[in-house]
Amino acid sequence: MAYAGIETTLELWASSLREVKARMRPLFTQERVAASAGRFLDVLLSDERRKTGWMRAEAAGDPGPWRQQAILGRGHWDAEALRDLVREYVLEPLADPDAVLVVDETGFLKQGKASVGVARQYTGSAGKITNCQIGVFAAYVCRHGHAFIDRALYLPQAWAKDAKRRTAAHVPSEIGFATKPTLARRMIERAIAAEVPFAWVAADTVYGVGEIEMALRRAGKGYVLGVASDQMFNSWGRTPPISGTAAEIAATLKASAWQCLSAGEGTKGPRLHDWAYLALADLEANEYGEDRSGLWTRGLLIRRDLADGEMAFFTTWCPTGTSIETLVGVEGHRWAVEDGFETAKNELGLDHNETRSWNGWHRHVSLVMLAFAMLAAIRHRLNAETMTAEQPETVPSARPRPVRGRHRWDRGLDPLVGAGDPPRGRAAEPAAHPARSHHRLVALAKGPSSRRTHLAS
Repeated sequence: MAYAGIETTLELWASSLREVKARMRPLFTQERVAASAGRFLDVLLSDERRKTGWMRAEAAGDPGPWRQQAILGRGHWDAEALRDLVREYVLEPLADPDAVLVVDETGFLKQGKASVGVARQYTGSAGKITNCQIGVFAAYVCRHGHAFIDRALYLPQAWAKDAKRRTAAHVPSEIGFATKPTLARRMIERAIAAEVPFAWVAADTVYGVGEIEMALRRAGKGYVLGVASDQMFNSWGRTPPISGTAAEIAATLKASAWQCLSAGEGTKGPRLHDWAYLALADLEANEYGEDRSGLWTRGLLIRRDLADGEMAFFTTWCPTGTSIETLVGVEGHRWAVEDGFETAKNELGLDHNETRSWNGWHRHVSLVMLAFAMLAAIRHRLNAETMTAEQPETVPSARPRPVRGRHRWDRGLDPLVGAGDPPRGRAAEPAAHPARSHHRLVALAKGPSSRRTHLAS
């Protein structure tokens, strides 16, 4: 079991926080506003259980919440510039050409009707239709770790058409109605335009649509996208031909077509399911772009639960010859974004935003993304330094596996520590409450495993 000592962790924490604040400074025209933004970040990373305006103000030493509210509302600064800064910051430690860009959404439960984008709509956060906002996010997931690099607030049609509500919530005039897949496609295109290194995109059934598929084919990116059971599939140049809905095709498969494979490590070991893969057509990549080359395969990936036989279906696009194990691994990376949402909400106050405006939502979420990215960067660096220290001198090129600890952040893809002050106090033992734990040592988790876990309540 390996731990980073308290001195190393404190020094890295302090230097990282100074660096992040220095990077933010050019976004603000006034020093006092930049200082308030820095204190806002301090509170997000603190052990305050609720990151509301009054709580942030009290923790920052302000007489009231006005300065904190001004950061999200009245202040003049560009949340899109902060989003780009977060993306650049994430890529410095985590960049990997084999990375997976995971797209998913989460809900923000709300009371009333004034908060921008709020409506009665389905959210997986509550598992039902309820009054909420919906945010679409893109997470960068790879063997080094994961962090959010983009976000967009979904604006329902009723909001997009209501001039009075738009004005009250300061929705920019150029913002119109866009479906969730369209928001996701725009985020993917922004990542490509910014030359973010990644090879795959993974998403659930909301995003397994033609506009995302075509955008990724033109960009030369592979994908594993969820689709509904009634999605039609047809093969080309295959004997015998394959045709029908995903569910109908799955029903015709023989027992030999299924393999028991793991999509990543979970809290109880490998996440095992039965999987089947059908290659439907081999297509030349230059059909989607003159600068593309090689043979790519469109396919259908099917997952079957070992306990109840429930199935999930995925449309795939990959270089010809890609193994089913690779496709299963890509799909397994999707759980990292669920862990990210859980961490960001429970520890960093992602859903503690009290503002009602368009700018307020995007500013708050972008600051939380920056805090999350800082934790991911710290964890990656500590893991790398520990591995280097344990490296046998006789084999300088070996890559020893990072060692797992018993710390509550021993979660594979999650950041280094919770949203508290730099770890201090007693030795690293599981905390009674995640918002009030302080540790003398920080356990180093093993490399990303795309597993889904849950924090203790």
